[in-house]
Amino acid sequence: MNIIETRQLTKSYGKLTAVSNISLHIPKGRIYGFLGPNGAGKSTTMKMFLGLTSPTSGYFTIDGKTLSSERIPVLKKIGSLIEAPAFYGNLTGEENLDIVRRILGLPQSSISEALELTGLAQHGNRQVKKYSLGMKQRLGLAEALIGKPPILILDEPTNGLDPVGIHEIRTLIRSLPKQYGCTVLVSSHLLSEIELLADDIGILNHGRLLFEGTMEALRDYAFHAGYPADNLEETFLAMIQTDNAARKRGDDK
Repeated sequence: MNIIETRQLTKSYGKLTAVSNISLHIPKGRIYGFLGPNGAGKSTTMKMFLGLTSPTSGYFTIDGKTLSSERIPVLKKIGSLIEAPAFYGNLTGEENLDIVRRILGLPQSSISEALELTGLAQHGNRQVKKYSLGMKQRLGLAEALIGKPPILILDEPTNGLDPVGIHEIRTLIRSLPKQYGCTVLVSSHLLSEIELLADDIGILNHGRLLFEGTMEALRDYAFHAGYPADNLEETFLAMIQTDNAARKRGDDK
């Protein structure tokens, strides 16, 4: 069963088409790695899922529902970390999370649970302006995880973390589907991390979907297409370079 599906989803800004007719199938209870170079349309797609921008054409469903028909119930099922998280620097980590908790109508215990999950339990009473970049990223993850939502949308969740922090967050994300039955849509420039994390992969370039399927299917596709098949980064780069070359030749449809 797919918890998120898109049909010919398109987003244009004037003459620029950021997302072009993509049809995604994100299975329930799995980790979906969303890959693409800068400007490929990943963040724009995620923002559409969160109701932060509207499609120009096409549509998407989340758990079988559309935002236009059931916006609030749908969005309450999603935890998200998009770009650099913003906080009230003069408030503590706990106080920042309490704002989200009250908006979502969650119990007080959800704050300590989220801080514990993200390794911030000992820093919850510190003002956020005293947090390091990595700690702020963890707090953004805590906001996304508060209340254990069934869907997580994470854009560069390990941004600003050191190697130990990256390992800890990867382990946490990897455990979420089994622990809580949630679905994770995650983008990252660290392809080695996605290779260790993801069950399924979607690859975008210039707003178009080049590939979607399991990691095993990607390796099989790469092998038969003559791309490097043993390393996700090499496969990814070869696919992007081939697509870019085709565009320069005018093969783009």
